[in-house]
This record gives sequence, C-alpha cells and structure tokens, in this order.
Amino acid sequence: MSGFVHRFGFLLFIPILLGAADLKVDHATVAGSDLRTMMDNLAAVGIHCEYGGPHNDHITEMALTSFPDGSYLELIAPQSGSNKDVTAHVWIKQMQNNAGPSAWAIRSSDLAGDVKRLQAAGVTVSSPQPGGRKRPDGKRLEWETAQIGEEPRGTFFPFIIQDLTPRQDRVFLTGKPTTKDFIGIARVVIAVRDLRVAVQRYRDAFALPSPIEQVDKDFGAHLALFTGTPVVLAAPLHAGSWLAARLEQFGEGPCAFILGARKAGHYKPAEKTYWAMADISWFDTTKLGWHLGFE
Repeated sequence: MSGFVHRFGFLLFIPILLGAADLKVDHATVAGSDLRTMMDNLAAVGIHCEYGGPHNDHITEMALTSFPDGSYLELIAPQSGSNKDVTAHVWIKQMQNNAGPSAWAIRSSDLAGDVKRLQAAGVTVSSPQPGGRKRPDGKRLEWETAQIGEEPRGTFFPFIIQDLTPRQDRVFLTGKPTTKDFIGIARVVIAVRDLRVAVQRYRDAFALPSPIEQVDKDFGAHLALFTGTPVVLAAPLHAGSWLAARLEQFGEGPCAFILGARKAGHYKPAEKTYWAMADISWFDTTKLGWHLGFE
C-alpha cells in the first residue's frame, strides 16, 4: 500500500510496505526428481494429490493437493521425456537431490502495484514475468510472478503470483479442493543461517512486529514465529544437525510446511511438538521423505 499525508502545507507521498495481511500463502513448492514417486509418498501418509500438468517452460511438471482456503501443495519435478536442459531451472539442485520443501508464493490481486510499493520502500523485487501450464484436460493457465529479494525465487522470501486466467482453474482441478481434512497451508518454515539477520530482513520487508522466539530441540532449531503470518524462521542449534546440513546443501529457504487441520484425528503423527500456542504433529518423514506437519 501507499498513501499521502499533509505536512507543513505539502502533500507527501509515503510508501507503505506490504504487511502481515499480504503474506497469504498461494502455494508451497515441494521439489523432487520423480513426480510419481513424490505422489506415492504423499499418498503413503494419507494425503491424495492430483496431476496438474506440464509447465510452459517444457522443463517441469507438477501435481497438487489443494485446500479449502485456496492454498495448495505443489509437487514439482522434471518432465519425463523432455529434451529441454533442466540444469537451467532455478530449482534444479532441489529437484535433482529430492530436497522436498523448496519455495513458496504469496497471492496478489495487483502484482504491478505490489512491485511498485516494494520498490518504493527500497526492497529488491523483479518486474512481473509470465508463466503458465496446460492442465491434463487441455485448459491453459496463465499467470505472472515477481521475485522478492536477490535469492533464488521463492526461497528466503516468497515470490508473488497473480493469475491472468481464473485462479480457481489453477487451484481446483475438479472444481473443488483435493481434500477437506485440512484448511490450508498454515506455516512455512524457512531455514536460515543467522536468525537475527533473517528476522530483521523480514521485518524490514513486510513491516512485521517482533516475532515470538523459542527453541525446539527435537526439530534442532532456534525458531522465530511471526504471529498473524505463516512465516517461521529456523536456525540450526548446532553444526552437524540435519538443518545445518540442509543449509550447506541448498542454502536458505523452506525446510518444512505445516498444514492447518480440520480432522487431525484422521492422521497418526510420527512425532509431536509445541510451537507458540499450537501443537504441531509431524507426518512420518521416512515415508514422506521431507518434513510436513499439521496443527
């Protein structure tokens, strides 16, 4: 947002940053080397997903699990049989090494305006870029995205996406959510090297208040949770942990996603923890291959 104020008889333009309310998850990306394997692994913990089709770049294809709030989990992998050079893709390392959580996006209804507001506030953001994919039923989907920050798209900061075709066609392949057992994506956990630096960057970019901090020894992280947003920053407690190893391999970016549950009793957690007034249950990572929880 932006606004004008009167001061000393002059009309001043005051840029206003995107705020907590603007951090509404559009989708969260899970990267792997084989889409069918990823779909089977998600089914092994009780969550169904639908094949969404190939992307316009002729490099990747995707499947998704959509939720009633309009957010969805995107499984992404190289297209089978494609002769395109997959090494050019921004998430190639994550796909080739089955990183699991790799990126996330926030939705926008005014992408050009959001880009201008971020730029006016001194935040690095790219100009809108086109994207799209073809659904299995032949329907074409088109959108635009913009990258926030200088890191790879959707890693430390989310990228922004706005649909050019009806959004429900992208999210709900059969006209309804894939599952109603979960409300949507409640939290995006982002692995960071320096918690203090990361917290300040998020506060500067989105005008956020101070987060709640806590230590989760089982997860192996010092956490910073921004209330009213999906953002959780996680710094490793010690060298040699899984989180430290992940940062070394993939850099800063999502390391876990947490869903808001409607019917939590339908799912048996492998582990449980407690974060900032919420019980977090974790699915079996040995079956899934990555960290997914629900609250």
